[in-house]
Amino acid sequence: MAPGAPSSSPSPILAALLFSSLVLSPVQAIVVYTDKEVHGAVGSQVTLYCSFWSSEWVSDDLSFTWRYQPEGGRDAISIFHYAKGQPYIDEVGTFKERIQWVGDPHRKDGSIVIHNLDYGDNGTFTCDVKNPPDIVGKTSQVTLYVFEKVPTRYGVVLGAVIGGVLGVVLLALLLFYLIRYCWLRRQAALQRRLSAMEKGKLHKTAKDASKRGRQTPVLYAMLDHSRSTKAASEKKTKGLGESRKDKK
Repeated sequence: MAPGAPSSSPSPILAALLFSSLVLSPVQAIVVYTDKEVHGAVGSQVTLYCSFWSSEWVSDDLSFTWRYQPEGGRDAISIFHYAKGQPYIDEVGTFKERIQWVGDPHRKDGSIVIHNLDYGDNGTFTCDVKNPPDIVGKTSQVTLYVFEKVPTRYGVVLGAVIGGVLGVVLLALLLFYLIRYCWLRRQAALQRRLSAMEKGKLHKTAKDASKRGRQTPVLYAMLDHSRSTKAASEKKTKGLGESRKDKK
């Protein structure tokens, strides 16, 4: 390289900025969410939910696309598309006049409703969302099963059984604590009654002892008075006898 010629290698600052933009701040892909499977009865309707997460604000160019692959089929066909604020519903295929748009783009909701279900509707539905500039991401799929009568799900039955068992346990605990509370209350009342009886006995004993204490001096006084009266009577009788002897 000739002297004075500009260097073709990037500067350290430019290299650092390029590294941070490619490695430290990668573009986050859009994420789409649907149910794993839904069940419906013949002649009824079912809602296919679809929502998404994006690192960008909801764009005016936001779009939702639903595709359908029949059970046992190989190819998926587009049955619904939303773009530029307008829903575009399939007016030709098997879902003609049976699809209803119920989504809300501002809430990141791209759900649709399928009316008047039939056995031929069994299959896989795919929801694809684009929110420019966030357009990279995986789609999400939900499988539809149509029955003559929607079967009770195992999870619902299991939840009902668990709820019943928990209800019985809670009722048993409530009954136990109620009986224990009544027993403790009765014991406390009995204890108060016994304490009151013991206090009454002690008070009565103290009162009797005090009464006996007051009666003892009176008895002694009565005995002393009786003795003094007897002695005076005997002395008087003796004096009368002696005076009669002197007169003789």
